[in-house]
Amino acid sequence: MVALYVGTKKGAWIFRGDGARKKWKLEGPHLLGQLVSHIVADPRDPKSVLMAAKPGHLGPTVYRSVDGGKTFKEAAAPPAFPKGHKQSVKVVFWLTPGHASRPGEWYAGTGPHGIFRSRDGGATWESVDGFNAHPDRVKWFGEGEQGPPDDPNTHSIIVDPRDANHLYAGFSIGGFFESPDGGASWKPLNKGVAADFLPPGEYEYGHDPHCVRISPAKPDRLYQQNHCGMYRLDRPGDAWERIGRNMPKEIGDIGFPIQPHPTDPDTAWVFPMDGTQVWPRTSPGGRPAVYVTRNAGKTWKRQDKGFPKSQAWFTVKRQCFAADAEKNVGLYLGTTSGQIWMSRNEGEKWEPMASHLPPITSLESGPRT
Repeated sequence: MVALYVGTKKGAWIFRGDGARKKWKLEGPHLLGQLVSHIVADPRDPKSVLMAAKPGHLGPTVYRSVDGGKTFKEAAAPPAFPKGHKQSVKVVFWLTPGHASRPGEWYAGTGPHGIFRSRDGGATWESVDGFNAHPDRVKWFGEGEQGPPDDPNTHSIIVDPRDANHLYAGFSIGGFFESPDGGASWKPLNKGVAADFLPPGEYEYGHDPHCVRISPAKPDRLYQQNHCGMYRLDRPGDAWERIGRNMPKEIGDIGFPIQPHPTDPDTAWVFPMDGTQVWPRTSPGGRPAVYVTRNAGKTWKRQDKGFPKSQAWFTVKRQCFAADAEKNVGLYLGTTSGQIWMSRNEGEKWEPMASHLPPITSLESGPRT
């Protein structure tokens, strides 16, 4: 059975589904009226749920639940840069559970760019100084706080399931980076990625990844949705391949989320959006569709059955595309117009699951408690 954890600009909700995923029980709202950037259940302990939030009168923080999301309590020491740091945390944007061998360990990404670690289930947080105090940090990201419309943010923090110390992280704007030693050192990993907003050339850093996901079935494979296209990287290689070139030209390969299949490394889904001058991004031509590849990006198939055929200007943010781990994989999309769309058959048919929520900022699946 499946649970969906939904963050919005005005609070968080939890949907708990039956075995067929046809009946859902709705819980919430939690933190009604407040921005929730990310809400994630711990796969090591489903009773543990963390929520990255920004209550207006308290500032950026993390809330934690130890009863499966029934109640939440604010962290005693939320993510914060050490004294003397030139910047302060404006938003806790991303949450990632640590390695299976380290219960209680979590990572958080912030805006401005920062990485923080908790070793006690999210109650207290410490700076990952290997990144936050890195001597090249200003070179990589600059001293200002300019960037995407929602300000610079750290996202796509990934823990290699085979190695607790092997980390990845994405920075908008800045690029995608790797650490082999638990965050003590970092290096850019952006070879082959376009940066069309910069003068022509190859750049080690300065890129704008939107979302990067590791394949659960093949951890040496990474999929990336970037401001400048869709890519795949197969380690130990270090050069990304632009698999988005194989998308229909009239659709393009620009968007925010990308979602790999839980058991098939060659399958992944994207929700493309208008990559021209339209902002915020919307469905190309007002005709929303998911595109799936079954061969690691060589070809793509349109999946639009059940979506509106016209005048539907969906925007789906980077944390708002999720897959469950059921036998017939379920897919879930959250839109900034407050809708959740669901497919019970890997995208072949879509149906509305919820409407009238506030603008959705994140959507994650997890085991039902």
